[in-house]
Amino acid sequence: MTESTPISKNITQGPSRAGARAMYRAAGFDADALRNPLIGIANTWTELGPCNFGLRGLAEHVKTGIRQAGGTPLEFNTVVISDGITMGTEGMKTSLISREVIADSMELVVRGHMLDGFVALTGCDKTTPGAIMAMCRLDIPSVLLYGGSIMPGRHDQVDITIQDVYEAIGAHATGRIDDDQLRLIEENACPGAGSCGGQFTANTMATAAEILGVALMGSGSVPATDPRKEAVGTQVGGLAVELVHRNLTPSQIITRPALDNAIRSIATTGGSTNGVLHFLAIAREAGLELDIEDFQTLSSSTPLMVDLKPGGRFVAPDLDKAGGIALVARRLKEAGLLHEEALTVSGRTIGQEADHAVETPGQQVVVPVDKPLKKSGGLVVLKGNLAPEGAVVKLAGHERAQHQGPARVFDSEDSVMPAIEQGQIQPGDVVVIRYEGPKGGPGMREMLAVTGAIVGAGLGDSVALVTDGRFSGATRGLMIGHAAPEAAVGGPLAVLQDGDTITIDTTAGRLDVALDEAEIQARLAAWEAPPPRYTSGVMAKYARSVSSAAQGAVTS
Repeated sequence: MTESTPISKNITQGPSRAGARAMYRAAGFDADALRNPLIGIANTWTELGPCNFGLRGLAEHVKTGIRQAGGTPLEFNTVVISDGITMGTEGMKTSLISREVIADSMELVVRGHMLDGFVALTGCDKTTPGAIMAMCRLDIPSVLLYGGSIMPGRHDQVDITIQDVYEAIGAHATGRIDDDQLRLIEENACPGAGSCGGQFTANTMATAAEILGVALMGSGSVPATDPRKEAVGTQVGGLAVELVHRNLTPSQIITRPALDNAIRSIATTGGSTNGVLHFLAIAREAGLELDIEDFQTLSSSTPLMVDLKPGGRFVAPDLDKAGGIALVARRLKEAGLLHEEALTVSGRTIGQEADHAVETPGQQVVVPVDKPLKKSGGLVVLKGNLAPEGAVVKLAGHERAQHQGPARVFDSEDSVMPAIEQGQIQPGDVVVIRYEGPKGGPGMREMLAVTGAIVGAGLGDSVALVTDGRFSGATRGLMIGHAAPEAAVGGPLAVLQDGDTITIDTTAGRLDVALDEAEIQARLAAWEAPPPRYTSGVMAKYARSVSSAAQGAVTS
């Protein structure tokens, strides 16, 4: 495409397209509007939770920027699942599935209406990776705008987040806090619009999107309710039209070096393990080679330099005050870990963007290169006879590196909470939750309710957890997820028994059970796969087509 031959002319220009123009006129677009570049606004606004609640208003500012730059905005919506609301229920199984639906729906609308470019407005966890996947597929000028973090809540003179609520649930279940204390934490944790405030999945992916280059540097750091967000929206709208004129597309930005940059940003900020799933999927959509082992290679050589919750002290608005995501890019550059030549939507390289970072004097969120919080990053990939294809754990620097103990085996997440409440989980145990993988769940539920309860019950330092499901970015402790192959397809987790000794060694990168291969194979020979939990609808369709977590849990 060139400026003189926009894609949209195929649907808006010429006598044969009078019908299309008539339909557009009914929606308020005149002939002049239809001669301009048509810029979609893929909005993920919803009233179902705070993370995307502010996006309806933000879209109006994006529209202003598009019009000022000579384009015509056309807003459309897609689905969003609130992870924080569905957590711990059957509804959480829909969350990861929604990533594919988000990508599919954005692709269908943009491709079907032959738009010249689009802006993706994102918030809660699956909207950002889903949007980037759609950008890869369409490969037309496009830019991502993250709606921004929620501000922290306040309780007992300290900042709190949704993480504290889930940990309080566990503390309440075991009698460590009373009803009034739980209620006060619940009422004060989430003060308004915006995505969960720590370096949980939403902020992890927003950070990675800027370092990847598909979001304008500085746009995602601004919190959702900050008055500066309006100007950011207008700026991004204008940029979308500029991208069309320059014909700058995602394939020019999303390269293997750019992926490495993004993954290092997850490692250095102690980001969510969901980043592994999402970037494996993004790489696949971009036609780039990326394996689960690459995350270990990149993370192990990247120091942890950003002190954010859940493992650290600060929340995303604190990073904004310290210098924002640009300061993260600068630290990676100072450490010699940034592919500086990678292009971004601004037209500048990521190295140039890093040079423009402004660090607030005295800030404590992003530490100097020579004083890292931890010598290696937060992501660790484990392999062994319990996870031949790999498993993932996030280590923020305070967790123990090894654990050995007896397996306590559960066939679903739902059966674990009663065991915690009744004191059946003991120090030293390894809680195993199986049949929660991409196919077995289906949908690979996050388990913040369980992990929060373990920490809240005072077991965070003495109990480990292994699952073929996944974790919220708010999870902390020795919690190993994404174990592959998953139990539902005959992975080793399927034949574990209570009392089997499990050894976790994050230093050696191992996850093993004290069984020889002959015993594992003998148990597998007697094993029968459980019947699918869904036999119709989107859940069943997903279960039939989804790949291993080690491949990003993508559908084909």
